Amino acid sequence: MLPESKVLHIRRALATALLFASVSLSCLILFRDVDSYRFFSRFPSSYPLPRFSSFFPLVSNDPTATSNEYPLEKILNEAAMEDRTVILTTLNEAWAAPNSVIDLFLQSFRIGDRTRRLLNHLVIIALDQKAFARCKVIHAHCFLLASEEADFHEEAYFMTPSYLMMMWRRIDFLRSVLEMGYNFVFTDADIMWFRDPFPQFHLDADFQIACDHFTGSFDDVQNRPNGGFNFVKSNNRSIEFYKFWYSSRETYPGYHDQDVLNIIKYHPFIADIGLKMTFLDTTNFGGLCEPSRDLNQVCTMHANCCFGMDSKLHDLKVMLQDWKHYLSLPPSLKKMSVVSWRVPQKCSLDSLRYPGSLEKSVQD
Repeated sequence: MLPESKVLHIRRALATALLFASVSLSCLILFRDVDSYRFFSRFPSSYPLPRFSSFFPLVSNDPTATSNEYPLEKILNEAAMEDRTVILTTLNEAWAAPNSVIDLFLQSFRIGDRTRRLLNHLVIIALDQKAFARCKVIHAHCFLLASEEADFHEEAYFMTPSYLMMMWRRIDFLRSVLEMGYNFVFTDADIMWFRDPFPQFHLDADFQIACDHFTGSFDDVQNRPNGGFNFVKSNNRSIEFYKFWYSSRETYPGYHDQDVLNIIKYHPFIADIGLKMTFLDTTNFGGLCEPSRDLNQVCTMHANCCFGMDSKLHDLKVMLQDWKHYLSLPPSLKKMSVVSWRVPQKCSLDSLRYPGSLEKSVQD
């Protein structure tokens, strides 16, 4: 019989060998699994393979965070209504930050009257990588409209070269959407959607647009249109109009799309192509330039005539608070129109952006 000391020594040796074998086997299984994951991850599968990222993170870049996973046609098709109508807005990094403009925009759809369902038809057009990444977190339909010519990630101040380039790029992009056969409602993200606007649109119009000032007649070219909200039907007339509008930037250099629209709305070309242009009543489609006074009729409210992110965010939040207060009222008080907007506050009506000097000089 072996001495007790020798038995103890043998037991320790066996324990050490067993521990070493266990660790070696575990490492072998682990690295084979990681290697298998790297191999099989090259192929699409609806059955995700087990991963060990919490222990051994793999260094890789998710291409969907920096580029479009699907072409624009597929995204528009998935978002479109039965009549091939989509809702479009643009977004850059400055407006995409948490608790910024885009969050208020989406919130308005969620608390509006019959507007939540319209989010299914909204496509957010991101103008930079960070806006695109944020969009993919908060919304279903996102498209990255990258630009090699300019960087649109910062707040584009009014009438700066970046602002002008961004506005004209938007017009050209919208033309391409029309050429793909889609009708669209374009809306700036600083427009709050409080009611479904579609019942208020004119059935016979090719191009209809909201106004900074509404004269009282929907076909009066003296109305002062605002390019932040329009409904356009896809047809040959609207496509030719958008081409003409975009090319007019060269005729009137240094002016943005809205100023140029205020000029070309008088042009004989509009009548020649047979475009039916109408202007939307500020009673339904209001803004800080000319607020919709009756909350029983308002569909959208735009934070126009407003400069600076802080001022805009402040007044947009007040708008949402006013709408929530209106919704809390009993039907009898709603009908009496006892509630109105408390805006503008930090935004000023004195900051009307379009004095009309260029428009007037062209008419004269």
